[in-house]
Amino acid sequence: MKRNRNKTIATYVFLVIMSIVFAFPFYFLIVSATNSSIDVTNGRMLPGGELFNNLKNIFSQTAMTSALKNSAVVALFQTILALLIGSAAGYGFEIYRSKGKDIVFNIILLSMMVPFAAIMIPLFRLFGKMSSISPMIGINSYASIFLPYIATAFLIFYFRQNTKMFPKELLEAGRIDGVSEVGLFFKIYMPTMKTTYAAAAIITFMNSWNNYIWPLVVVQSTEKQTVPLLISQLGSSYSPDYGMIMAAVLVATIPTLVIFFVLQKQFVAGMLGANK
Repeated sequence: MKRNRNKTIATYVFLVIMSIVFAFPFYFLIVSATNSSIDVTNGRMLPGGELFNNLKNIFSQTAMTSALKNSAVVALFQTILALLIGSAAGYGFEIYRSKGKDIVFNIILLSMMVPFAAIMIPLFRLFGKMSSISPMIGINSYASIFLPYIATAFLIFYFRQNTKMFPKELLEAGRIDGVSEVGLFFKIYMPTMKTTYAAAAIITFMNSWNNYIWPLVVVQSTEKQTVPLLISQLGSSYSPDYGMIMAAVLVATIPTLVIFFVLQKQFVAGMLGANK
């Protein structure tokens, strides 16, 4: 019994230490956002009184408002289109099975092995040519930022795996009632798989909101600048204000935190494959 008690104590001590390790960066972020640049440089670990001043400087001296709007537009469009395309593809691959479709699905999975850096130059040239067709889908447009991410192998694979647990009897009942194949997807499949959609929405939104490499390549004006690009620009200045930078990071973190906490129950259920 004493041995079990020591084992339990050791487990809790380990968990407490790991919790401190993982929570410390967030604590440092919040504390640094309340201090001046000099205090952050000196490693001050206590809250200060510069939070409102840092927030004021962010919105008055930088294009944070415009960057937040740009990131929100890109993230919303990317999330909606990626969920629609990914779920439709995953649904089709699982419900309408055939050898040909399985081969195509395997090829899609193989595309996950190709690093994005390897296709950035071809993508840039592609959108450069699209600029001559329509500026709305060419370089330095919202569409050029999110279009490469609206059909991802991960989401197709994720929805197909969760569709394996979808009750097929509902589709048969819908067909008997005269519902079309498109109606089955929108009226039966999507409402039933809402937890899967919630989990995929959180992952897609966070990936879009934090995306840096591709917007850095394709965005060529401050009017279309996203939040990660703005924060990077603040950090690369001649004399960076670290208090203001930390406050900007804090502001940029809030939308993803809100979305995660609002949908956290659905996120856990969706990742576990529970469809209710």
